[in-house]
Amino acid sequence: MFARHIGVRFDAPRADHAVGTVLPGVEARVRTIDGIPVGKGEVGELHVRGRNVMRGYYRAPDLTVKAIDSEGWFNTGDLARFDGDCLYIVGRTKEMIIRSGFNVYPAEIEAVLNSHKDVVQSAVVGRAIVGNEEVVAFVQLMQGATANSEELMAYVAPQLTSYKRPCEIVVLPALPATSTGKILKHKLAESLRGA
Repeated sequence: MFARHIGVRFDAPRADHAVGTVLPGVEARVRTIDGIPVGKGEVGELHVRGRNVMRGYYRAPDLTVKAIDSEGWFNTGDLARFDGDCLYIVGRTKEMIIRSGFNVYPAEIEAVLNSHKDVVQSAVVGRAIVGNEEVVAFVQLMQGATANSEELMAYVAPQLTSYKRPCEIVVLPALPATSTGKILKHKLAESLRGA
């Protein structure tokens, strides 16, 4: 949803992974899940408002009330942070893992795993345990690569704080995906419940 409201200009490309700046006529804010404003640079839920933002879901007032507040702010479901005027998307609210009271954003861990020379792609999900959540990573390796879970654990350990480190890395021949290549994280999460 956010892509229509924020953008990197063609005449001003960026070398980082920023989404861009808010377009004229659109307002954006970042809030905690409870709706409290976050500090500069902190991660929270992205809300947008403007003439180009939908008024609601067609014939679904119950969904509209959950997504758009009385002042017209649409909760995109994206986790984001601002660095100055520039917006960075770090994940989705429904994918956030809460481990020992800390928010863990799968995209951050996936970026570290994906930087390993043998990794094609990865997906990180949470696994519920008594009173907590664990971080579990699934990894697809390059054809003929020989990296294993232990090697990947050793690779990510110095790059991630302790609560962000996966408790398990599962190497698969391929990650489940849609025909367009989107990884089906819910299938991976279901496989953990069946284990």
